Amino acid sequence: QDEAGIPGILVGVSVDGKEVWSEGLGYADVENRVVCKPETIMRIASISKCLTMMAVAKLWEEGKLDLDAPVQKYVPEFPEKVYEGEKVAITTRLLVSHLSGIRHYEKDITKVKEEKEKANRAVKLTKPYQDKEQKEKEGKGIEKSDSVKPRKEHEGEVKSRNSKPGRRDKEFEQEEYYLKEKFESVIESLKIFKNDPLFFKPGSQFLYSTYGFTLLSAVVERVSGQKFTDYMLKMFHDLDMLSTVLDDNEAMIYNRARCYVYNKKGRLVNAPYVDNSYKWAGGGFLSSVGDLLKFGNALLYSYQAGQFKNTNGKLLPGYLKPDTVAMMWTPVAKTEVSWDRDGKYAMAWAVVEKKQQYGCCRQQRHYASHTGGAVGASSVLLILPEELDSEAIDTGLVAPPRGVIVSIICNMQSVSLNSTALKIAREFDKEKWAQYID
Repeated sequence: QDEAGIPGILVGVSVDGKEVWSEGLGYADVENRVVCKPETIMRIASISKCLTMMAVAKLWEEGKLDLDAPVQKYVPEFPEKVYEGEKVAITTRLLVSHLSGIRHYEKDITKVKEEKEKANRAVKLTKPYQDKEQKEKEGKGIEKSDSVKPRKEHEGEVKSRNSKPGRRDKEFEQEEYYLKEKFESVIESLKIFKNDPLFFKPGSQFLYSTYGFTLLSAVVERVSGQKFTDYMLKMFHDLDMLSTVLDDNEAMIYNRARCYVYNKKGRLVNAPYVDNSYKWAGGGFLSSVGDLLKFGNALLYSYQAGQFKNTNGKLLPGYLKPDTVAMMWTPVAKTEVSWDRDGKYAMAWAVVEKKQQYGCCRQQRHYASHTGGAVGASSVLLILPEELDSEAIDTGLVAPPRGVIVSIICNMQSVSLNSTALKIAREFDKEKWAQYID
């Protein structure tokens, strides 16, 4: 909070399904000196994509949605696409992994390619220094968790320590971040990008795209037979996420924090007015850290439930089936993750797989996370599953969910939070095992 000059920050931690820490630091409203508290509600930005994926997965499980059917099967309003003279198909599976070719906020493909080339050059230039730094740290027995990530961060997340968080970096210079138009339906919001050309052949490359999730929300709407927002709010009710709502400017939402940025002179100012109705699915929800922990636990429970012996039917089924969550958390080829160099993108989640290259050296734990950056807000949700011991499972002494979940939200844009969340998760994981040993 001090480093980044964040007005207010919320943090929540859950261990084995129980919330063990939930706190607000700083101000939810600087002008009126309203302090942050655990119940404070903020923009969760792109963590909204994880919530939308839960709805997609549920509809797929129910047999209502074909992940590999062209989206026009459900949304004929979205025109069929041609790339370099060839008719191509965009599917739900490609949308959730950002492989569709649909643009993000930048409309100029030349600029996008230039940025990618710069990022690739930066990776090549910094790799020798990263490897050297890695070896030095491993030699001292220090686990390195925050590696150098020269790639451009999605949605305004910035790694440069020289730039003041909250300023309008290149990502936040895109006009469409500041749309003020209120869209009455997700189908109507497709008009922003539906007639634009694809940036590449679907399935061939990765390009992070919030608009891909706007199209996804139209698919959910048609498949479910309900308005997308109604379907999502019903799902939040089922998950007991009663503080998670639409980022609606008109609605009276208690405990809602104000959003802030730094201006060109380095002064704290209120974030500009925006209407996020064009991107509910990709970045349009508000929530509390407590609700995000509940969401994370519902996923972790679903993921692990199949590994436990269900003696006398004591274990309730998860919201999703274990295989469904495993599919969601399986890294997808050709993807990348801007906020964690160790990870790959899966289905609306970034996933780092378990790995250890050398004995007595750095261990890479399996975890899933997603960050978010919006006008006047930054966020992260990280799930660190426990590596389950077969003996503990068989005895029935423990039950799912087993693992650590961390959620952090703040009312300042361009703040990178993933490495902080990972450090917190590791500390609580370490403490948990220390207690077992005692």
